[in-house]
Formats: sequence, structure tokens, C-alpha cells
Amino acid sequence: MDRKKSLLSQIWEHRALYAAISPFYILFAVFGLFPIGFSLYLAFHKWDGIGIMTYNGLNNFKYMLTDAEFWQAVGNTFMIWIYSTIPMLFFALIVAFLLHAPFVKFRTLFRVGYFLPNVTSIVAVAIIFGALFANNYGFLNYLLQSVGLPVVEWLNAPWGIKVAISSMVVWRWTGYNAVIYLAGLQSIPQTLYEAAKIDGASGIQSFFRITIPMLRPVILFTVITSTIGGMQLFTEPQILVGNDGGAGAAGMTIVLYLYRESFINNYFGYGAAVGWGMFLIIALFSIVNWKLVQGKSS
Repeated sequence: MDRKKSLLSQIWEHRALYAAISPFYILFAVFGLFPIGFSLYLAFHKWDGIGIMTYNGLNNFKYMLTDAEFWQAVGNTFMIWIYSTIPMLFFALIVAFLLHAPFVKFRTLFRVGYFLPNVTSIVAVAIIFGALFANNYGFLNYLLQSVGLPVVEWLNAPWGIKVAISSMVVWRWTGYNAVIYLAGLQSIPQTLYEAAKIDGASGIQSFFRITIPMLRPVILFTVITSTIGGMQLFTEPQILVGNDGGAGAAGMTIVLYLYRESFINNYFGYGAAVGWGMFLIIALFSIVNWKLVQGKSS
């Protein structure tokens, strides 16, 4: 009891400080904790957003596990992640290495230029890429026709839809990850490269024996963040192919499926269950990536 009074007295004594920092926690509780808790509560109910909410038990989760459309959305999301993340991180590492090279001039200008896609409106980007990959009058088909190749209906083919969405992700996030890699490269002591050069190591050997091992924590960070972002793709497929995912639902990602079920079909309970299913998938996939990258560094 005395400890409780002591704690309350300390809080009251520093009430001005607690009041100063309280807006953040209040906003976080209202717009962060409450939606999370309500979505978990909603996942066990059946609700159309207007009528009476009825308890549904585990039926939403049971249906999700047997829903072919949900698993197709999961498969689409994983394929788009593979198409986009692997080349994106590879290009980002190459760009960062070039920007870090001493022979490159106007480094600041290039850094800003590579980061600009990340702050560009994704809706505008999706519209532009829609024009690039358009079936009839797209710029890519114009280039194909100019060299005598047949037209490709990018947005009518399942693989073409995935390539188009992946291209947007690569274009937008390569510069962002390159800036992170560049910061990691700048933290590597130059004495290591000088010692390797004295020992007769080539530039390629230094890259794989010094640069990559020293960048493993940074690479792990970009892999995890890219995994989380890749599993949450929504705007790109929605603007490019619509709420139905395009031809064969090839662009139907997990978040787009969640949006369709919740806000178009008004199955808010099932949509909440899909959201928690997506959370588990992201958590498991992130752990797998962390183990793989950490395993290589040990």
C-alpha cells in the first residue's frame, strides 16, 4: 500500500512532465491500440458494418484456411515479392557501391535523384506505369513494335501483371535501400580495405570478403523491411488492375483481398480475420528471412 502511495505521489509530483508527453500516448491509444484490439475482437464476429454484430467464434479463421481466393492472394503476394525484392536489393547495393566510389562526382545530386521515387505519389506512379504497360498503346509495346517484335498484352496476362507491379516496387524502393546501404558503406573503416590491398586482394575479393560481411546487419534490416512492405502491397495493384486483381486475379495481393472483402463486400469480420492471418504470415516470413541472413553471417 505504501509503495502504491509512493508511486502515485511521484506521478503527481511530476504531473507536468507526464502531461507534456501524454498527447503522444493518447493518440497512440486511440489510433493504434484501439484499432488493433477492435480488429481482434471483430475477427471473432460477423458484421456488415451497419447491422448488429453477432459472435461467430472461429468460423472466420476456419473459412480463411479453406478459402482458395485467400491462398491465391498469398501466392500472388509471395511471387510479386520474389520478382521485386531480389532485384531491388541487388540494384540498391550496386547503386550504393557506385555512389560510394571516389571517382563519382556530384554525389549529393545523385543521392537526391535516387531517393526521389520514394517520395513520389504512388498513385501517380501507378498511373504512369499503367501507361507504360498498357496493352494497346503502351510505351513498352511501342518499343517492341519498333524492333519488329509482337505486342505483349501485359495487363491481360497473369505473369505480365506481376511483372508490372514488381517493376513499380523496384523503381520506387531501389533508391531508398541504396541510401541505407550507402550509410552502411560509409561506416566501414577504410583501413580494412587498405590492409586487404597491401595483402594483394583484388577489388572483387574485398567486396565479397569485407564489404558484404560488414554490411550483413544492414542487409538484414533491408530484407526485413522489404518483407514487411512487400507483404502489404495495396495501392500498386489496386490502381493498376482494379479491386478484382486483374486477369485471373493475378494482381490480387493479401491487402487488396482484405480491402475487397471488408469495404466492398462488407464482410468486416472476415476481413479482420484476414488481417490477422496476414500478420502471422509476415511474422513467420520475417523470422525465416532473419534466420537465413543471420545463419550466413555466423
